[in-house]
Amino acid sequence: MAESVIRIVNARQNNLQGVTVDLPHRALTVVTGPSGSGKSTLAFDTLYAEGQRRYIESLSTYAKQFLERMPKPLVDRLEGIAPSVAIEQRNPVVSSRSTVGTATEVYDHLRLLWARIGRSFCRACGAPVRVDTPQSAADDIVAGGFARVQIAFPLPPVARLAHAAVVENLRALGFVRVIADAELRHLDDLPAGLDLTVARELLVVVDRLGGSAEFTGRISEAVAVAFREGEGVALALHEGGRLRFTRTPSCSACDTPAATVTPALFSFNNPRGACAACNGFGAVLEYDESLVVPDPECSLADGAIDPWTKPRYEARRKILLDHARSLGADPTKPWRKLKASQRRELLYGRKGRYIGILPFLKDLEEKRYKQYIRVFLRQYQLAKTCQECGGARLNADALAVRIGGATIAEVAARPVDGMHAWLQALELTPFERQVAHLIVEQLDDRLAFLRDVGLGYLSLDRQTRTLSGGEAQRISLSNALGARLVDTLYVLDEPSVGLHPRDTDRLLALLRRLRDGGNTVIVVEHDLAAIRQADFMLELGPGAGERGGRVVHAGPVASASQSLTGQYLTGQKRIAVPSARRPAGPLWLKVRGAELHNLHGVDADIPLGALTAVTGVSGSGKSTLLYDVVYRNLEGTLRGGHSAKSHLGEAVGRVASITGWEFLQDVLLIDQSPIGRSPRSNPITFIKAFDEVRELFAAQPLARQRKYSPSTFSFNMPGGRCEECEGAGHVHVEMVFLADVFVPCEACGGSRYRRDVLDVRIQGQSIHDVLQWTVEEAIARFRHQPKLGTALWHLQQVGLGYLRLGQPATTLSGGEAQRLKIARELIQAGKRDGRKLYILDEPTTGLHLDDVRVLIQVLDRLVDAGHTVVVIEHHLDVIKRADWIVDLGPDAGDAGGRLVVQGVPEHVAECDRSHTGRYLRPLLLAPVPALAG
Repeated sequence: MAESVIRIVNARQNNLQGVTVDLPHRALTVVTGPSGSGKSTLAFDTLYAEGQRRYIESLSTYAKQFLERMPKPLVDRLEGIAPSVAIEQRNPVVSSRSTVGTATEVYDHLRLLWARIGRSFCRACGAPVRVDTPQSAADDIVAGGFARVQIAFPLPPVARLAHAAVVENLRALGFVRVIADAELRHLDDLPAGLDLTVARELLVVVDRLGGSAEFTGRISEAVAVAFREGEGVALALHEGGRLRFTRTPSCSACDTPAATVTPALFSFNNPRGACAACNGFGAVLEYDESLVVPDPECSLADGAIDPWTKPRYEARRKILLDHARSLGADPTKPWRKLKASQRRELLYGRKGRYIGILPFLKDLEEKRYKQYIRVFLRQYQLAKTCQECGGARLNADALAVRIGGATIAEVAARPVDGMHAWLQALELTPFERQVAHLIVEQLDDRLAFLRDVGLGYLSLDRQTRTLSGGEAQRISLSNALGARLVDTLYVLDEPSVGLHPRDTDRLLALLRRLRDGGNTVIVVEHDLAAIRQADFMLELGPGAGERGGRVVHAGPVASASQSLTGQYLTGQKRIAVPSARRPAGPLWLKVRGAELHNLHGVDADIPLGALTAVTGVSGSGKSTLLYDVVYRNLEGTLRGGHSAKSHLGEAVGRVASITGWEFLQDVLLIDQSPIGRSPRSNPITFIKAFDEVRELFAAQPLARQRKYSPSTFSFNMPGGRCEECEGAGHVHVEMVFLADVFVPCEACGGSRYRRDVLDVRIQGQSIHDVLQWTVEEAIARFRHQPKLGTALWHLQQVGLGYLRLGQPATTLSGGEAQRLKIARELIQAGKRDGRKLYILDEPTTGLHLDDVRVLIQVLDRLVDAGHTVVVIEHHLDVIKRADWIVDLGPDAGDAGGRLVVQGVPEHVAECDRSHTGRYLRPLLLAPVPALAG
């Protein structure tokens, strides 16, 4: 075996055509090529999958049982594979409990820091909380300069059984004096009739001695005894009063007990630290009138109270209308025009048979054990900030501990950049610095990793599930750096996606650090800057799908000149600046005073009938402006309501005004969310072309003879599908501690259909065979079917000709899913009238430069058809082709959210404040193009 290389011999997974190649160990290798050429298949389904298998083989016998269920890579031989870590471009987190801080372990180090050097304060009065030791108590007593002191402890209430028993027990323990209600008594000389158990205060004297320094040791011993017998409380009585000491945390001023400080106290996922009111979520679910009555213009008769519009509550609706009439409310009148007292009674009242909708929903919570009830109720609940903890997630004891005057929740609410500055400015005593030295060092390292991957704008308390796939991937990358593993194979999927060119250099430096740490780094990448920094370049191709999967180039980047990627690297091929741009105007969509998250009253102009790029560094507010402000507000205006899931916390941004919407018929958001979450969904069903295929099969002689209908050839309906897997073709297998997998159904062999249905053939191919065709193959075979051929042609035009018709949606990347949505819009474009606004989020994700060229042509087609296209984009080749640029920033988080510059690319390139302009400038060397028209 060659120790210095990873040897791949005859890899045949998916469309790989017998790939045989040696990849260098402990090097940064870039795998590139056209979209669909087999890059991810080689990197993830072959190299990473085998690395996982070998890792599991090294584990326990219990773990090895899962190997049989894991798909084995189709390869003759794989040598030199190390345990592998995949850093993919997806966010698997769905829990609200996970935050950026917990996902990166920064919060774990913060908890440790607070537990070690945090200063506790009373949650009642704010005075310092202290914990005494016998020695510290002795030092305080000596420092008081008292002539004489008595060391005592209060007799615990549980020890006051009976007078005789108290006296006998104290004598047995060696105590001879007590102070009962301020009177000193000797146990051998107690007055007749005195009952110690009824005394309001009963103190047991441990020792009486001088208060000078020579008695320090004896005082310390006496206090230790008092602590032991008095349940942690000791008193020093002197001529001027008393001093109280406790070895359990409590307030130094009002004696309010405090919690023992441990790392668990600062965890919102632990009962010790979590706020009891919200269980550590920081928010509580409350029924909201705006969700119960979503349309105030609707009347009771037309279903103003939404929960009771459901079929199962028809009887409730009748009672509602009868009760409304009894209140003098007109059921046909809009809800907002009813009297406030009537609305309040209908919402909250209880009278006779009538129960107000809100009490009704609360009563229904008794049946929350039923899933459909939970789903039903959740529609009418909003997550509102917990009043008890103010959204901090922690209880009062945890929030009473401070460092540098700040609670752990206040520090976690800062962005990573802000926390780094706070940590640098933190003033500690020499003792605290010594105790916290290693913790602060680890914190500083992890914060530096996050800043280096361009995530300095994220706050540590942000929920992980709200991150984009690119942000989640970069968090995984920062964790990999923090783990400091060696001899590990790291496989990354386009880590530059979502990064502004300004941040790409820092990312590449991190990848080199992983390599220099003794690891092998394999990156699937299209970015030319990233490719140039690689030690080794493997290019697959020459095309996509069946025309790809072959090694086109394997060697140093400098030697690649003849391959497709090499031609772009050397400048033989490039995406040119347009010779003429479309004019901006005269119709404009003007947004004024946009505010949400970090947007600071942004005023933006978007020309209609043009291609606009919204740019800026990661976290500058691009998605907030387009998604939450422009899209949501236009939805409300053009469709009469927005699609934001308010009950899930999706916000609608505020604007002072939006003008120009009257020139649009509709607004469409084309993002990178999956087209389906199970193998049932696939490209041909998504573009609505499968109906045509099923009708073709149902029209065949054998199908008519057997009386098959088009539905017989559907794998989503009973009839012709395999009932063992219900037409999925795969069976879902839970892998416990690994990601779940789908394995082929044993009954149908993954074909999805019954055997007799597969007897029906077109051109000698069954319905299963047709679903295995690539789009390009199907176009050739269905050339005499105009409607079907046109739909498939649009898929080819967006660069998806390599996809198989029945390829499961779960195997598609975010970029492929987005281009499928674009293709569907192109198919529908000819069937609809009116101008539309299309909003796309980084459509170049997953695209080779040659595919970006095709994408630009597709976007131009939409614009030339009279539509408006707005893209969020970092890819400079798309930005330089845009007709108009809206650049946000100048930086991320609170330092962003402002309009830096807007205008044609040449104007933006001249703006020194614009990071985008600086990188755009070298690409616009040609003279300013003339405006078309």
